[in-house]
Amino acid sequence: MTKPVVVGVDGSRPSLAAADWGARTALRHGLPLRLVHAWESVPGHDIAGSRPSDRVVPQYWARRVLRGAMEHVSERYPQLYISAEQVHRPPRQALLSEAEGAELLVIGNEGLGGIGGLFSGTVALSIVAHSPLPVVLVRAGFTASDEHERDEFGAASERTAYRDVVAAVELGRPCDGLLSYAFDEAAGRGAALRAVHVQRLPLKAIPGDHVPDRSALEELLRPWREKYPTVPVTAATVHARAPHEIVHASEGAGLLVVGRGPHHHPGLGAHPGAVTHAVIHHVACPVAFVPHA
Repeated sequence: MTKPVVVGVDGSRPSLAAADWGARTALRHGLPLRLVHAWESVPGHDIAGSRPSDRVVPQYWARRVLRGAMEHVSERYPQLYISAEQVHRPPRQALLSEAEGAELLVIGNEGLGGIGGLFSGTVALSIVAHSPLPVVLVRAGFTASDEHERDEFGAASERTAYRDVVAAVELGRPCDGLLSYAFDEAAGRGAALRAVHVQRLPLKAIPGDHVPDRSALEELLRPWREKYPTVPVTAATVHARAPHEIVHASEGAGLLVVGRGPHHHPGLGAHPGAVTHAVIHHVACPVAFVPHA
């Protein structure tokens, strides 16, 4: 059975942008699209003991949100197979459960301080940190034309070439999942791939006195170039602060792909690191977080 692209929808502008992005991705890869809206009971009323009136209003709005998202996507992508479900569970639990049968999870990106939707803020961060699948965050207003270069008049267009896919490669960690996803996305779009590795300077080193070693990144990319011979690839290894350089590298890209390995601290469990925080705050294009194997 073909696994779907799953999008969490909550009625917010970022979640509708995520639904559009998920639909385009599903079409490119020949996958179905599944829209999921999670809703919870009125605080203080559990399902077993609550009155019917306590459940009518949230249930009504949940159905309206899901129906609106379904209509929004169906009108734009009539050739796409779309399913939708209203799930009576907390949003984080709902999407992490959906990951068991999905190919990809997509959520709207409200930024770390966003509180406008159910899948925003700390909920989205938690899903990114714990999902076994790639999770893509999409900002409000990101459209199909934003995936493409501007035309000769500087206007937005869906007929021009796709913008580059940028892969932030962290040597020393398993990268097969990240590179497989990035190359597959680039091939599906007919886009170029830019691989970026940020190398730390030695302690007490003076910037400019050390030349980055590019050989390790080139060696890592060699079998992927052979596997995807039609994908143009450029590689860059730089000495810089990783969060700043990755945000900078994403400028003008159609998609940024970063590895996701949870950082563990005693008593706090798994949480995203500095790169995750930086790209959620500052990157304009969609960001795919791919778990390290």
